[in-house]
Amino acid sequence: MLTSLIIAQILSWVAIFALGIALLAVARQVGVLHIRVAPAGALATSGGPAVGDAIVKIDARTIDGAPVMIGGHAHGTALRLLMFVSAQCPLCKNIIPMAKSFARDERVALTFVGDDDISAQRAMIAQHGLEGHAFVNGPEAGQAYGVAKLPFAVLLDAEGTILSKGLVNSREHLESLVVAHEMGIATVQDYIGSLKAQAA
Repeated sequence: MLTSLIIAQILSWVAIFALGIALLAVARQVGVLHIRVAPAGALATSGGPAVGDAIVKIDARTIDGAPVMIGGHAHGTALRLLMFVSAQCPLCKNIIPMAKSFARDERVALTFVGDDDISAQRAMIAQHGLEGHAFVNGPEAGQAYGVAKLPFAVLLDAEGTILSKGLVNSREHLESLVVAHEMGIATVQDYIGSLKAQAA
C-alpha cells in the first residue's frame, strides 16, 4: 500500500513537471506568433502633411459657436485627437462610441471635425451624445490636414505636431495611433515594412 502511494506521488510530480515544461513551450510559441503577426493599424494616406509636421493653428468655432483652436500649442493637454466624421458616413457612426471610449481611457482630448449639413450634424451629435465634446463643422481643418476619406483621425501633441494619423474604423486602429507614437514610428505600416526587411 505504501509503495503504491509513493509511486503515485512520484508519477504526479513527473506529470506536474511535464505540464510546466509544456506551459513554457506554449508561452514561447505565443511570443513568437505575437512577433510574426503584424498589428492592424490605421491606414496612413499619402495626402496632407506628414507625421512630424506642425500645422499652423486654426481658430475655429464649434457647431454651437464656441471658440476652439485646432492645432497650435495647447496648455495642459499632452495629446489631442482630431476625429473627422460625417453624418452621411455609416462607418463614422460606428467609430464615434469607440473614439469616446478610447479618448476617456487614454486621457486624450477629443475634438470631432466635420464638413456637412449642420442639421444632419446636430442630429448625429444628439444621437451619439456628443454634447460634451467640441464639434467643429467646416472645411478648413479637413483641407489643412489633407483629409480625403472618412473616418479619419489625427493624433497631435501639446505643440500641435502630428504624431500619427490615418483612416480608422475600429478601436484597434485608434489604439495603433498611440502605439505608433510610443514606438517612434510614423505608421504601423512602417513597422510592418521594417519587420519584412529584417526577415528578408
